[in-house]
Amino acid sequence: MNVAAPRPLGFWIVSVLALLWNLVGMAIFFMQINMPPEALAAMPAEQRALYESTPVWVNGAFAVAVFGGALGSAMLLMRKRLALPLLALSLLGVVVQMGYTYLMTPAFRVYGASGAILPALLVLIALFLVWFARRSLARGWIS
Repeated sequence: MNVAAPRPLGFWIVSVLALLWNLVGMAIFFMQINMPPEALAAMPAEQRALYESTPVWVNGAFAVAVFGGALGSAMLLMRKRLALPLLALSLLGVVVQMGYTYLMTPAFRVYGASGAILPALLVLIALFLVWFARRSLARGWIS
């Protein structure tokens, strides 16, 4: 019989916050892909042009990021090792989406330098969650 290592309170706090974070990401994803014409018309012209020129595969990367993150976070809460590959897939989705947006479009010019704060935070959080899942696996908190 395999006895799992006891999980500290911090494990549960991080896992719940990770799930909530990714559920918010899913809500933002659905709002973005279902944006009503009125909201699109209210955007500044440069932002609207960025939104309208976003390739479908970038929205696919966004979906991979948030759904992979939510599933990975749920796997953490269920104490399953599947959390690690799902969170790694989520990180890949974030990097692809943000990489395209900030390296292949004029997003820096449109949003300014302060517009890079959120994308950097998204990448850092995704990196942290992969690290946390690896650490949890190594410590026997997930199996």
